[in-house]
Amino acid sequence: MKLALLPLLVTAGLSVSTLSIAETSTFQLCNISGCHANAGGSQTVSSSYAKTKYPLVFANGAAGFSSIGEFNYWYGIPQNLTTNGGNVFITHEASLDSSENRGEQLLDQVQQILAITGDSKVNLIGHSHGSQSIRYVAGVIPDQVASVTGVAGPNLGSPVADNIYTLLKTPVLGRIVSTVVSTAMDSFFTLINVSAGQYYSQDTQASLYALTSTGAAEFNKKFPQGIPTTKCGQGAAMVNGIRYYSWSGTGKLTNPLNPATPLLTATGLLISEPSDGLVPKCSSHLGMVIRDNYFQNHLDEVNQVAGLVSPFEVSPVTLYRQHANRLKVAGL
Repeated sequence: MKLALLPLLVTAGLSVSTLSIAETSTFQLCNISGCHANAGGSQTVSSSYAKTKYPLVFANGAAGFSSIGEFNYWYGIPQNLTTNGGNVFITHEASLDSSENRGEQLLDQVQQILAITGDSKVNLIGHSHGSQSIRYVAGVIPDQVASVTGVAGPNLGSPVADNIYTLLKTPVLGRIVSTVVSTAMDSFFTLINVSAGQYYSQDTQASLYALTSTGAAEFNKKFPQGIPTTKCGQGAAMVNGIRYYSWSGTGKLTNPLNPATPLLTATGLLISEPSDGLVPKCSSHLGMVIRDNYFQNHLDEVNQVAGLVSPFEVSPVTLYRQHANRLKVAGL
Protein backbone atom coordinates (compact mmCIF):
# COMPACT_ATOMS: atom_id res chain seq x y z
CA MET A 1 0.00 0.00 0.00
CA LYS A 2 2.76 2.41 0.99
CA LEU A 3 4.75 1.50 -2.12
CA ALA A 4 1.67 2.06 -4.26
CA LEU A 5 1.27 5.56 -2.83
CA LEU A 6 4.92 6.49 -3.35
CA PRO A 7 4.61 7.50 -7.04
CA LEU A 8 1.65 9.72 -6.17
CA LEU A 9 3.56 11.38 -3.34
CA VAL A 10 6.59 11.93 -5.57
CA THR A 11 4.40 13.37 -8.32
CA ALA A 12 2.65 15.65 -5.84
CA GLY A 13 6.01 16.75 -4.47
CA LEU A 14 7.28 17.57 -7.94
CA SER A 15 4.12 19.55 -8.67
CA VAL A 16 4.54 21.60 -5.51
CA SER A 17 8.21 22.20 -6.31
CA THR A 18 7.36 23.26 -9.85
CA LEU A 19 4.72 25.70 -8.65
CA SER A 20 7.06 27.17 -6.06
CA ILE A 21 9.58 28.16 -8.71
CA ALA A 22 8.38 31.33 -10.44
CA GLU A 23 8.60 31.22 -14.22
CA THR A 24 9.87 34.41 -15.84
CA SER A 25 9.44 35.78 -19.34
CA THR A 26 11.12 38.66 -21.16
CA PHE A 27 9.84 40.75 -24.03
CA GLN A 28 12.41 41.72 -26.62
CA LEU A 29 13.14 44.85 -28.61
CA CYS A 30 14.07 44.35 -32.25
CA ASN A 31 15.55 46.16 -35.22
CA ILE A 32 17.04 44.97 -38.50
CA SER A 33 20.21 43.96 -36.64
CA GLY A 34 18.35 41.52 -34.41
CA CYS A 35 16.52 41.39 -31.07
CA HIS A 36 17.60 41.77 -27.47
CA ALA A 37 15.94 41.57 -24.07
CA ASN A 38 14.88 44.94 -22.73
CA ALA A 39 16.33 46.18 -19.46
CA GLY A 40 13.56 45.80 -16.93
CA GLY A 41 11.59 43.66 -19.35
CA SER A 42 11.80 40.44 -17.33
CA GLN A 43 8.43 39.60 -15.81
CA THR A 44 7.21 36.90 -13.45
CA VAL A 45 4.62 34.82 -15.28
CA SER A 46 1.40 34.61 -13.28
CA SER A 47 -0.86 32.95 -15.86
CA SER A 48 -1.00 31.50 -19.37
CA TYR A 49 -3.95 33.70 -20.38
CA ALA A 50 -1.96 35.49 -23.12
CA LYS A 51 0.22 32.53 -24.10
CA THR A 52 -0.39 32.33 -27.84
CA LYS A 53 0.93 29.57 -30.07
CA TYR A 54 2.96 32.04 -32.13
CA PRO A 55 4.93 35.13 -30.97
CA LEU A 56 3.19 38.49 -30.67
CA VAL A 57 5.04 41.00 -32.87
CA PHE A 58 4.26 44.71 -32.51
CA ALA A 59 4.82 47.43 -35.14
CA ASN A 60 4.79 51.13 -34.20
CA GLY A 61 2.97 53.88 -36.02
CA ALA A 62 4.16 57.10 -37.63
CA ALA A 63 6.31 59.30 -35.39
CA GLY A 64 6.82 56.24 -33.20
CA PHE A 65 9.81 54.58 -31.59
CA SER A 66 10.46 51.23 -29.94
CA SER A 67 11.91 52.33 -26.63
CA ILE A 68 13.91 55.18 -25.15
CA GLY A 69 15.40 53.84 -21.95
CA GLU A 70 12.60 51.93 -20.27
CA PHE A 71 9.87 54.10 -21.83
CA ASN A 72 8.45 52.24 -24.81
CA TYR A 73 5.83 53.06 -27.42
CA TRP A 74 3.44 50.39 -26.10
CA TYR A 75 3.37 51.75 -22.55
CA GLY A 76 2.95 48.88 -20.09
CA ILE A 77 1.44 46.55 -22.69
CA PRO A 78 4.34 44.15 -23.38
CA GLN A 79 5.04 43.83 -19.66
CA ASN A 80 1.45 42.82 -18.98
CA LEU A 81 1.39 40.34 -21.84
CA THR A 82 4.60 38.66 -20.72
CA THR A 83 3.26 38.44 -17.16
CA ASN A 84 0.36 36.52 -18.65
CA GLY A 85 2.56 34.15 -20.63
CA GLY A 86 2.91 36.02 -23.92
CA ASN A 87 6.06 35.82 -26.04
CA VAL A 88 6.39 39.45 -27.14
CA PHE A 89 8.65 41.19 -29.64
CA ILE A 90 8.60 44.97 -30.08
CA THR A 91 9.88 45.95 -33.52
CA HIS A 92 10.84 49.38 -34.71
CA GLU A 93 10.33 50.91 -38.12
CA ALA A 94 11.37 54.36 -39.32
CA SER A 95 9.27 56.97 -37.55
CA LEU A 96 8.53 58.64 -40.87
CA ASP A 97 8.66 56.82 -44.20
CA SER A 98 6.48 55.23 -46.87
CA SER A 99 4.27 52.23 -46.12
CA GLU A 100 6.40 50.02 -48.35
CA ASN A 101 9.73 51.02 -46.79
CA ARG A 102 8.40 50.57 -43.28
CA GLY A 103 6.92 47.24 -44.34
CA GLU A 104 10.31 46.06 -45.59
CA GLN A 105 11.92 47.09 -42.31
CA LEU A 106 9.32 45.09 -40.39
CA LEU A 107 9.76 42.14 -42.74
CA ASP A 108 13.48 41.99 -41.93
CA GLN A 109 12.71 41.91 -38.22
CA VAL A 110 10.00 39.26 -38.58
CA GLN A 111 12.51 37.01 -40.34
CA GLN A 112 14.92 37.58 -37.43
CA ILE A 113 12.21 36.71 -34.91
CA LEU A 114 11.29 33.50 -36.73
CA ALA A 115 14.96 32.52 -36.75
CA ILE A 116 15.35 33.29 -33.03
CA THR A 117 12.22 31.48 -31.87
CA GLY A 118 12.13 28.64 -34.38
CA ASP A 119 8.42 29.32 -34.86
CA SER A 120 6.84 29.00 -38.28
CA LYS A 121 4.54 32.03 -37.95
CA VAL A 122 3.95 35.25 -36.05
CA ASN A 123 0.93 37.23 -34.85
CA LEU A 124 1.31 40.80 -36.11
CA ILE A 125 -0.16 43.80 -34.27
CA GLY A 126 0.24 47.32 -35.65
CA HIS A 127 -0.94 50.70 -34.40
CA SER A 128 -1.68 53.61 -36.72
CA HIS A 129 0.71 53.51 -39.72
CA GLY A 130 1.96 50.22 -38.29
CA SER A 131 -1.26 48.73 -39.67
CA GLN A 132 0.08 49.18 -43.20
CA SER A 133 3.42 47.71 -42.12
CA ILE A 134 1.87 44.48 -40.87
CA ARG A 135 -0.43 44.24 -43.89
CA TYR A 136 2.63 44.54 -46.12
CA VAL A 137 4.39 41.66 -44.35
CA ALA A 138 1.25 39.51 -44.49
CA GLY A 139 0.99 40.18 -48.22
CA VAL A 140 4.64 39.32 -48.90
CA ILE A 141 5.03 36.22 -46.67
CA PRO A 142 1.48 34.96 -45.99
CA ASP A 143 2.67 31.47 -45.05
CA GLN A 144 4.61 32.93 -42.11
CA VAL A 145 1.83 35.06 -40.64
CA ALA A 146 -0.91 33.66 -38.39
CA SER A 147 -2.86 36.86 -37.78
CA VAL A 148 -2.93 40.58 -38.54
CA THR A 149 -4.42 43.05 -36.06
CA GLY A 150 -4.74 46.73 -36.89
CA VAL A 151 -5.31 49.19 -34.05
CA ALA A 152 -6.58 52.54 -35.36
CA GLY A 153 -4.92 51.92 -38.71
CA PRO A 154 -5.59 54.62 -41.35
CA ASN A 155 -6.45 51.97 -43.93
CA LEU A 156 -8.45 54.48 -45.98
CA GLY A 157 -6.22 57.40 -45.05
CA SER A 158 -6.79 60.32 -42.71
CA PRO A 159 -8.46 63.69 -43.47
CA VAL A 160 -5.82 65.27 -41.23
CA ALA A 161 -3.10 64.04 -43.59
CA ASP A 162 -5.19 65.12 -46.60
CA ASN A 163 -5.47 68.67 -45.27
CA ILE A 164 -1.80 68.99 -44.38
CA TYR A 165 -0.69 67.48 -47.69
CA THR A 166 -2.92 69.87 -49.66
CA LEU A 167 -1.64 72.85 -47.67
CA LEU A 168 1.99 71.91 -48.24
CA LYS A 169 1.42 71.52 -51.97
CA THR A 170 0.16 75.07 -52.50
CA PRO A 171 2.40 77.09 -54.88
CA VAL A 172 5.48 78.90 -53.58
CA LEU A 173 4.70 79.35 -49.86
CA GLY A 174 3.46 75.79 -49.41
CA ARG A 175 6.55 74.36 -51.04
CA ILE A 176 8.85 76.52 -48.90
CA VAL A 177 7.04 75.50 -45.72
CA SER A 178 7.06 71.88 -46.88
CA THR A 179 10.83 71.91 -47.33
CA VAL A 180 11.46 73.57 -43.97
CA VAL A 181 9.02 71.33 -42.08
CA SER A 182 10.23 68.14 -43.76
CA THR A 183 13.86 68.93 -43.03
CA ALA A 184 13.08 69.73 -39.40
CA MET A 185 10.92 66.62 -38.94
CA ASP A 186 13.44 64.34 -40.63
CA SER A 187 16.22 65.67 -38.40
CA PHE A 188 14.15 65.49 -35.22
CA PHE A 189 12.99 61.91 -35.74
CA THR A 190 16.44 60.82 -36.83
CA LEU A 191 17.60 62.05 -33.41
CA ILE A 192 14.70 60.26 -31.68
CA ASN A 193 15.49 57.04 -33.54
CA VAL A 194 19.19 57.25 -32.70
CA SER A 195 18.28 57.83 -29.04
CA ALA A 196 16.28 54.61 -29.24
CA GLY A 197 19.25 52.81 -30.80
CA GLN A 198 17.73 52.75 -34.30
CA TYR A 199 19.42 54.10 -37.41
CA TYR A 200 16.80 54.63 -40.09
CA SER A 201 16.67 57.50 -42.54
CA GLN A 202 13.44 59.50 -42.33
CA ASP A 203 11.15 60.73 -45.10
CA THR A 204 8.42 63.02 -43.78
CA GLN A 205 6.85 63.69 -47.18
CA ALA A 206 6.63 60.00 -48.07
CA SER A 207 5.07 59.29 -44.68
CA LEU A 208 2.53 62.07 -45.04
CA TYR A 209 1.52 60.97 -48.54
CA ALA A 210 1.11 57.37 -47.37
CA LEU A 211 -1.42 58.55 -44.78
CA THR A 212 -3.55 60.52 -47.26
CA SER A 213 -6.66 58.97 -48.79
CA THR A 214 -4.89 58.83 -52.17
CA GLY A 215 -1.77 57.19 -50.76
CA ALA A 216 -3.85 54.70 -48.78
CA ALA A 217 -5.91 53.81 -51.86
CA GLU A 218 -2.74 53.11 -53.85
CA PHE A 219 -1.45 50.85 -51.07
CA ASN A 220 -4.81 49.05 -50.85
CA LYS A 221 -4.62 48.12 -54.53
CA LYS A 222 -1.38 46.27 -53.81
CA PHE A 223 -2.51 44.82 -50.47
CA PRO A 224 -6.33 44.53 -50.43
CA GLN A 225 -6.48 41.70 -47.89
CA GLY A 226 -8.94 42.44 -45.09
CA ILE A 227 -10.08 45.81 -46.49
CA PRO A 228 -13.91 46.18 -46.48
CA THR A 229 -15.61 46.32 -49.87
CA THR A 230 -18.59 48.28 -48.50
CA LYS A 231 -18.59 51.68 -46.82
CA CYS A 232 -17.72 51.28 -43.14
CA GLY A 233 -18.25 47.54 -43.41
CA GLN A 234 -16.18 44.63 -42.17
CA GLY A 235 -13.47 43.03 -44.27
CA ALA A 236 -12.83 39.35 -44.81
CA ALA A 237 -12.00 37.76 -41.47
CA MET A 238 -9.59 35.31 -43.10
CA VAL A 239 -7.50 35.69 -46.24
CA ASN A 240 -4.77 33.28 -47.37
CA GLY A 241 -5.15 31.43 -44.07
CA ILE A 242 -4.46 34.62 -42.07
CA ARG A 243 -6.96 35.99 -39.52
CA TYR A 244 -7.58 39.74 -39.79
CA TYR A 245 -8.80 41.86 -36.85
CA SER A 246 -9.10 45.53 -35.94
CA TRP A 247 -10.31 47.94 -33.28
CA SER A 248 -10.20 51.69 -32.67
CA GLY A 249 -11.63 54.54 -30.63
CA THR A 250 -13.72 57.66 -31.08
CA GLY A 251 -12.60 59.64 -28.04
CA LYS A 252 -10.59 62.84 -28.08
CA LEU A 253 -10.56 64.72 -24.77
CA THR A 254 -10.42 61.54 -22.72
CA ASN A 255 -8.22 62.67 -19.85
CA PRO A 256 -7.53 66.37 -19.16
CA LEU A 257 -4.24 65.42 -17.50
CA ASN A 258 -2.90 63.93 -20.74
CA PRO A 259 -0.80 66.60 -22.52
CA ALA A 260 -1.69 65.18 -25.95
CA THR A 261 -5.45 65.59 -25.65
CA PRO A 262 -5.65 69.28 -26.72
CA LEU A 263 -3.79 68.49 -29.95
CA LEU A 264 -5.94 65.46 -30.76
CA THR A 265 -9.07 67.44 -29.95
CA ALA A 266 -7.94 70.11 -32.42
CA THR A 267 -7.01 67.68 -35.22
CA GLY A 268 -10.30 65.89 -34.66
CA LEU A 269 -12.07 69.04 -35.87
CA LEU A 270 -10.69 68.30 -39.35
CA ILE A 271 -12.58 65.00 -39.46
CA SER A 272 -16.32 65.08 -40.15
CA GLU A 273 -17.07 61.57 -38.89
CA PRO A 274 -16.37 59.94 -35.51
CA SER A 275 -12.63 59.52 -35.00
CA ASP A 276 -9.88 59.15 -32.42
CA GLY A 277 -8.57 62.59 -33.34
CA LEU A 278 -6.46 61.36 -36.26
CA VAL A 279 -8.13 58.31 -37.83
CA PRO A 280 -11.84 58.06 -38.72
CA LYS A 281 -13.43 54.95 -37.27
CA CYS A 282 -14.46 53.63 -40.70
CA SER A 283 -10.90 54.03 -41.97
CA SER A 284 -9.69 51.78 -39.16
CA HIS A 285 -11.82 48.83 -40.27
CA LEU A 286 -9.82 45.75 -41.23
CA GLY A 287 -11.04 42.17 -41.24
CA MET A 288 -13.23 41.37 -38.24
CA VAL A 289 -13.95 44.65 -36.45
CA ILE A 290 -13.86 43.93 -32.72
CA ARG A 291 -15.10 47.41 -31.89
CA ASP A 292 -14.63 50.88 -33.38
CA ASN A 293 -15.93 53.24 -30.71
CA TYR A 294 -13.88 52.82 -27.56
CA PHE A 295 -13.63 56.09 -25.63
CA GLN A 296 -9.97 56.37 -26.55
CA ASN A 297 -8.02 58.83 -28.65
CA HIS A 298 -5.16 57.94 -30.97
CA LEU A 299 -2.56 57.80 -28.21
CA ASP A 300 -4.83 56.17 -25.64
CA GLU A 301 -4.92 53.17 -27.96
CA VAL A 302 -1.31 52.41 -27.03
CA ASN A 303 -1.76 53.53 -23.40
CA GLN A 304 -0.05 56.87 -23.97
CA VAL A 305 0.88 59.29 -22.67
CA ALA A 306 2.25 57.25 -19.72
CA GLY A 307 -1.06 55.55 -19.02
CA LEU A 308 -3.06 58.79 -18.71
CA VAL A 309 -6.17 57.42 -20.41
CA SER A 310 -9.87 57.68 -19.63
CA PRO A 311 -10.83 56.14 -16.27
CA PHE A 312 -14.31 55.54 -17.71
CA GLU A 313 -13.23 53.12 -20.45
CA VAL A 314 -11.63 49.69 -20.39
CA SER A 315 -7.86 49.95 -20.08
CA PRO A 316 -5.92 49.66 -23.36
CA VAL A 317 -3.67 47.16 -21.57
CA THR A 318 -6.70 44.98 -20.91
CA LEU A 319 -7.73 45.13 -24.58
CA TYR A 320 -4.37 43.77 -25.74
CA ARG A 321 -4.41 41.06 -23.09
CA GLN A 322 -7.94 40.03 -24.08
CA HIS A 323 -6.93 39.99 -27.72
CA ALA A 324 -3.94 37.78 -27.00
CA ASN A 325 -6.36 35.37 -25.35
CA ARG A 326 -8.62 35.62 -28.41
CA LEU A 327 -5.69 34.57 -30.58
CA LYS A 328 -4.83 31.78 -28.14
CA VAL A 329 -8.38 30.40 -28.23
CA ALA A 330 -8.26 30.54 -32.05
CA GLY A 331 -5.16 28.33 -31.94
CA LEU A 332 -2.87 31.14 -33.04
